[in-house]
Amino acid sequence: MRVSDLARQEMAERLRRAHEEGLIDLSEFDERVGVVWGARTRDELRSVTADLPKPRRQRNHGIVFADSAGGVAMKVLTTIWACVVAVALTSWGIMTLTGLTDDPWWLWVAGPPGVVLLVLYVAGAGRPPRRG
Repeated sequence: MRVSDLARQEMAERLRRAHEEGLIDLSEFDERVGVVWGARTRDELRSVTADLPKPRRQRNHGIVFADSAGGVAMKVLTTIWACVVAVALTSWGIMTLTGLTDDPWWLWVAGPPGVVLLVLYVAGAGRPPRRG
């Protein structure tokens, strides 16, 4: 049976993970990826990874953020934003209770960066892939 470019790409990714885990060295990785991209049938693809252990399930415990560089970046930025908002809201609350201000200035601290994070997330930055 013929093989698609998507299947080749998935197999190349499997080889990349095997290289990262130290199962194959760089020259062997290069050689096997060349075979993957030259493969025409599923049997040719299977032969490339026949000696490798079965792949472990990919970690994607993240419901909100993916386990990728973009997901980690969005998680860090969102955590920093939440901490800054918490400090600003607490400061504003203390200042309001003591009569120093009645202006909701903390919204200016929370709003603009929050909107930027939301736009990035809606655009797909750091989101886990859809299942389905």
